[in-house]
Amino acid sequence: MPTVTIDEKEYDLDKLSEEAKTQLGNIRFVDAELTRLQSQSAVYQTARSAYSKALKDALVVPKKRKTK
Repeated sequence: MPTVTIDEKEYDLDKLSEEAKTQLGNIRFVDAELTRLQSQSAVYQTARSAYSKALKDALVVPKKRKTK
């Protein structure tokens, strides 16, 4: 008997109404999407940091050498 815990109470999945099963499926889908988007956001933040560093490096003007 598979169960799901909601608000610290266990429910038998087989005894849930179709509406409850649908809403549970919706929550699971949204949770999965949030996890995916958080991972994607981490990738973008890492890329942004790399681009920011590359920009700073590109803005540095090399010092001219003094010739004697």
